[in-house]
Amino acid sequence: MADTDNSIRQAFIEDPPNVLKGRPSEGAKRFRRCRSTPADPTDEPVDQKPSERTSALKGKELFKDIRPSFRLVGLLLFVYLLVGVIIFYLFMDQISGKRTNRVLDALYFVIVTMTSVGYGDLVPNSNTTKLLACAFVFTGMAIIALFISKAADYIVEKQEVLFFKALHMNMKGCEAKILKAMETNRIKYKFYTVALLMAMVVVSGTLFLWKVEKLSLVDSFYCVCATITTLGYGDKSFSSKLGRVFAIFWIIMSTILMAQFFLYLAELYTERRQKMLAKWVLNRRITTMDLEAADLDGDRQVGAAEFVLYKLKELGKISQEEISSFLEEFNRLDVDQSGTLSTYDLTLAQTSQ
Repeated sequence: MADTDNSIRQAFIEDPPNVLKGRPSEGAKRFRRCRSTPADPTDEPVDQKPSERTSALKGKELFKDIRPSFRLVGLLLFVYLLVGVIIFYLFMDQISGKRTNRVLDALYFVIVTMTSVGYGDLVPNSNTTKLLACAFVFTGMAIIALFISKAADYIVEKQEVLFFKALHMNMKGCEAKILKAMETNRIKYKFYTVALLMAMVVVSGTLFLWKVEKLSLVDSFYCVCATITTLGYGDKSFSSKLGRVFAIFWIIMSTILMAQFFLYLAELYTERRQKMLAKWVLNRRITTMDLEAADLDGDRQVGAAEFVLYKLKELGKISQEEISSFLEEFNRLDVDQSGTLSTYDLTLAQTSQ
């Protein structure tokens, strides 16, 4: 019993250095083998099908397959903009407001509609264009939500490494230490990166409106704030041809970053609360009531695995229902009832299924 607890404890607290280098540790491949298990150096049944060998890898890609890829979202956005430009180009005579170029105005109107900025400098003035605008605003908000998630993750992940290295230029140690430190503070550095990009977007938009659109410095900053928050009062907007070309790219970028800024701010707040809870759970005194609650098998002794599971339950990382379902699965796979799993157990379990 003591040997088993020691092995469990070692498995929980070990942090093999080889994992950081991309190589699985030796301990990761070790598991207890029943004496009845057929000897196979590859640890795979001979009659196992290739499709079964890759089932675990396919399981890891499950959520990746469910979520649309960046290319698919980008393609949807392109098709949406193309269709919108064609439609509103044809119905531009039924849209009132200041005109610059028919194609440019159609694209500008689609962007302002999709991001729900709604300046009001171009307004539908017929029933047909009003109904088209209603359809495009709902469709566009759905597409822009997907695009925001994908594009912002791409932008932030490209920049956060550079941002982290800039803050820790004098940090000594191997690349593994840097990667581990980044993973520990991932949300914080993403928030800092988005905040930095947000500041750059605000400054660039303000300067452009001030120098090109000839607005006052206050009105330029006011228009920027009304745009990135999608408030869009409309009393100040991009009215020149060059201004609308700039707005087409700037509005999408600014609204994406603003959405991600508040998302990471909320995640950062949640992460800090979780760390405070974890600190309290780790530092509080263990009582006899805790030991009784941690004793899953009722043998009046708490092993390392039981103690770790109890702490995870306190942190909200796992529930009793999940633990019970895992134990049921273990018992179902443990065909020979030896208390351990082996390739022989898995072979019998798959055969019976």
